Amino acid sequence: MTSTSADPAFPGWDWEDPGGLDRLMARFTENLAACDSLETVRDSVPRTHDDFRELGLTGIEFAAFRTAHPQGLGTDLLSLHTPQESTRPGPLYLVDGAHRFTQLDISDPLPFADAAVDWVYAEHLVEHVPLGTVIGWLREVRRVLRPGGVLRLTTPDLAAYVHGYLDQQGGFFARHRRRLRTLRVGPPMPDRRAFMINQIFYHFGHRWIYDEAELRYALAAAGFDDRDVRRRDFREGARADVAALDSSFRRDETVYVEAVAPGARE
Repeated sequence: MTSTSADPAFPGWDWEDPGGLDRLMARFTENLAACDSLETVRDSVPRTHDDFRELGLTGIEFAAFRTAHPQGLGTDLLSLHTPQESTRPGPLYLVDGAHRFTQLDISDPLPFADAAVDWVYAEHLVEHVPLGTVIGWLREVRRVLRPGGVLRLTTPDLAAYVHGYLDQQGGFFARHRRRLRTLRVGPPMPDRRAFMINQIFYHFGHRWIYDEAELRYALAAAGFDDRDVRRRDFREGARADVAALDSSFRRDETVYVEAVAPGARE
């Protein structure tokens, strides 16, 4: 018996083959990375707070080819590309005449000066990276944030999945499968509770799954004071413009946490 989808909209999609799905998702991401135009704004990224202000930028969204924040710099490990050219690490680009972007790897030191930006946002990034790499990146984020600057993290909530597993009525899992089906994210998921736990760990390139306490641990290990860490709700936070970046697509499974860089609290 095979679990490969017979749905013609998702040829070869097998929910029980994480490796195969990773290859399918890589092709999907490659399509997302296509753009119509790339313009080199400058040969190097803005480094200082003054550099960012000169360009009309206030913060950085990680894992974003095109940040929706009008004063945001988007960045990702992967390159954006037109049929003629691709981005490379180093320069600052204007994508499709509207979005500022630079390509970088969060496992490396960030190429920004201390206290350079007012906010940092990362939606569903940390679960794709080993914990040690995340803590190293968070140290760098703390360094580049200005005193009182806001970091907003969102990621799948392990607690929601554990509660869903223990719920004999299967409410959360049923709603989540229905939501993904409505949004056409693959064919229907299997309705086994063990599958639902396994997929959050092994699908989509996931490496480490968090609950609120685990996020607080990583932030503390990176030097953030736990007194400056807050759990938030969807599109609610210390900065409305940053919280507005939350995607409704992921709302049902997500934990939202913000941390404030040292210097704001008396």
